[in-house]
Amino acid sequence: MPFNSLPFLLLFLPVALGLHALCVARRPRWRVAWLAVLSFAFYGWWDLRFVPLLAGSVALNWLAGEAWHRSGRGAVLTGAIVLDLGLLGLFKYLGFFAGLADLFTGAAPPLVSLALPLGISFFTFQHIAYLVDLRRGTAERMTLSEYAIYVAFFPRVIAGPLVRPSELVGQLRAPEPASDDRAARGVMLLTAGLAKKVFLGDGLGTFVDPVWAAAAAGGQPDFAAAAQATVGYALQLYFDFSGYTDMALGLALLFGISLPDNFRAPYRAVSIQDFWRRWHITLSSFLRDYLYIPFGGSRHGLAVQLLALLATMTLGGLWHGAGLTFVAWGAAHGVALGLHVLWRRAGLAIPDLCGFIATLAFVCLAWVLFRAPDFGTALSVYRGLAGLGGETMGGTAWFWPLAAGAAALAILGPTAREAVEAVVPRSWAAAATAAVLALVLLQVGNDANQAFIYARF
Repeated sequence: MPFNSLPFLLLFLPVALGLHALCVARRPRWRVAWLAVLSFAFYGWWDLRFVPLLAGSVALNWLAGEAWHRSGRGAVLTGAIVLDLGLLGLFKYLGFFAGLADLFTGAAPPLVSLALPLGISFFTFQHIAYLVDLRRGTAERMTLSEYAIYVAFFPRVIAGPLVRPSELVGQLRAPEPASDDRAARGVMLLTAGLAKKVFLGDGLGTFVDPVWAAAAAGGQPDFAAAAQATVGYALQLYFDFSGYTDMALGLALLFGISLPDNFRAPYRAVSIQDFWRRWHITLSSFLRDYLYIPFGGSRHGLAVQLLALLATMTLGGLWHGAGLTFVAWGAAHGVALGLHVLWRRAGLAIPDLCGFIATLAFVCLAWVLFRAPDFGTALSVYRGLAGLGGETMGGTAWFWPLAAGAAALAILGPTAREAVEAVVPRSWAAAATAAVLALVLLQVGNDANQAFIYARF
């Protein structure tokens, strides 16, 4: 039951909001437990098969935290983290590592492919953050209901944003009173996210996906088709994922919870470091605090810092998907961040405009590895960009006006949260939101909606 579907927008969401409001009015102490029930109902409606896995992982990690509080034994937390990573490896990476064993040893182990539980990468990270922060003394002890919301709050359980325990527990224990402005911001963020996903993300996908499918089938795109595939996917991914995030932030506000920003106009970045401070911000912070710094960070010399960047981003790439193309994408960003460190240490400077062009070009070229199902497809697109291809493969001039408008919005326009904060509580903004929401519902009713790209990670 994705957010961009009529069952969610016209059935689940109104019912959930009504029941939540009734609970707050009559039994406010039950609010957290009721939000947990709603979250598991949402997850089960999307895919009932994996509800026991989510519920079991929530219970086991919460019990591990309780056991640590009682005993003080760090081995309890370590064991829970190992179990979390083991489950992630079992469901997401078993086939990947079996394929590597076949590639490098010729052992030909049986290739096992298990159905990937929705959001398993995200809720595994939430478990790890809680357990590590408990040991560090930066996370408060939670009740089981609070922990269930921390891990599985339905607006963000599928694709984030990631939250820290300290960012959420206070809002659960001392919620702010409901207000018209907060509700208006929530509806407007939800509508903005839907519009970005349905009209821009999915709209770009109708031009981009056929080119990628043709390249994956063995075709060789010409320059126009390869450029369409590269530029189009960079924009499609941004509007799809940032649209999801805007929806998640808006939905959370409707239920009285504020989630952290995840995007701040990343294609406006003037360096690769700046890009990662703007793109998937909560993941970037997680990688920094739970991988890069433990790997040594910048405190143990230049060589350690460069290796830490490479290892962190390579693992970040592998987290996105069980494939060597994801590993290569992450490693490429690790190398780029290392070069940025060397550039700064040399005291060199670059005008912001040049930095913007170079960063955007690198990011778009790297997205080819992220999107391609294999290296052969990626090389086919790269050859097309180099002018070595010869097939049009679905490339069309109609794509470029849409891409130009989307790029202008991504680079020059405000973020959805900035726009919403600027116009609430003006009456014309409410009317405009209603009109856009009506158009979204009409489009979604045409069965034109596509799955969220990050739901597969």
